[in-house]
Amino acid sequence: MATELDVLIANNTLKAKAFLDEIEGKKPLFICTIATTETGKIPGLSAAGANPDFTDFTPPADAELLLLGKCKSIQGVPITPDGIPTPGLITTSALHLADIPVLVVNGGVKVKPQIPFVDLGGNSGRDIRTGDSVDNVEEVIERAKVLGEQMAKASDYLVIGESIPGGTTTALGVLSALGVNAEGKVSSTLLQNPHSLKGEVVREGLTAAGEKFGSLKNNPIKAVSCVGDPMMPALAGLVIGGARQVPVLMAGGTQMTAVLAVINGLEPKALCNVAVGTTRWVTKDKSSDICGIVKQFCEVPVLAADLNFSNSRFPGLQIYETGLVKEGVGAGGASIVAMAKLGGAVTKDLLLKEIERNYALLMGLK
Repeated sequence: MATELDVLIANNTLKAKAFLDEIEGKKPLFICTIATTETGKIPGLSAAGANPDFTDFTPPADAELLLLGKCKSIQGVPITPDGIPTPGLITTSALHLADIPVLVVNGGVKVKPQIPFVDLGGNSGRDIRTGDSVDNVEEVIERAKVLGEQMAKASDYLVIGESIPGGTTTALGVLSALGVNAEGKVSSTLLQNPHSLKGEVVREGLTAAGEKFGSLKNNPIKAVSCVGDPMMPALAGLVIGGARQVPVLMAGGTQMTAVLAVINGLEPKALCNVAVGTTRWVTKDKSSDICGIVKQFCEVPVLAADLNFSNSRFPGLQIYETGLVKEGVGAGGASIVAMAKLGGAVTKDLLLKEIERNYALLMGLK
């Protein structure tokens, strides 16, 4: 049955099919973990916001969009410098179509969203070039585990996404500290993936922390503290707590590989109940390699929503096909679970129609 969904399997076919079979027709809870890091403001790293300073507003605005269908922290919706709308638009449309409940969890933001959210007591992250980027990592992980366990009791399975500008650079930082070869393999919101800039930033951060590639292999908490971001401890704890009882779909792109690596270092058996759900744009991206990162340390399946915007009536959506943005706010995972919940009644074509409808409303278009 599950194979009929508009879902591609990118890694570990057997486990991926079993995971889809297990969640089909079940009721998920979607959790969006928001956080900010000064790393996202380094010029040339991220397209999440009209300009680097605006990135502080992107996660709260994304969270508001999920709950309210519109943003309160900003006018309109978060856009890239080229005017491409946030992938949160895809997430909102998918969750709305399948009537999936949403919980927003704050890992550490500068600007609090104007909606109800759960706070884990984390702070916004510093620039990883300082070598000291995240506060109270262990404490946030422990609190997130408790929340994950409780939320697992309230739903059949969990889908956990993120919104954090600059997150693929911090992902490279943590993967490098843990000895996972990810240089040239993390994705980007930008058309030209700034691999050399990311590598440079990460090396600077590791040096400032007195560390080097693989030197924190056995200390994931310190790896996140030195060169990570505040989304990671929140998401890792939620997954560990949730996966003890129910399946967990980690909804995101290459950032999720860093969280997987952290979980693998803390509680590897949690990964038996986990899959990654992303978009076709990430798995087919020639400038990154999500499966190549995952295969180095675990067998977690990778699924991708087979979204295609090439026939959209809006140029702002068609442009996703060029490789801009690709993923974020759990867009791929939300699309997968919307399809799975309704046993294929939600198709990629139906989803595109809903995305276009919401896009027109939010952008004030006819």
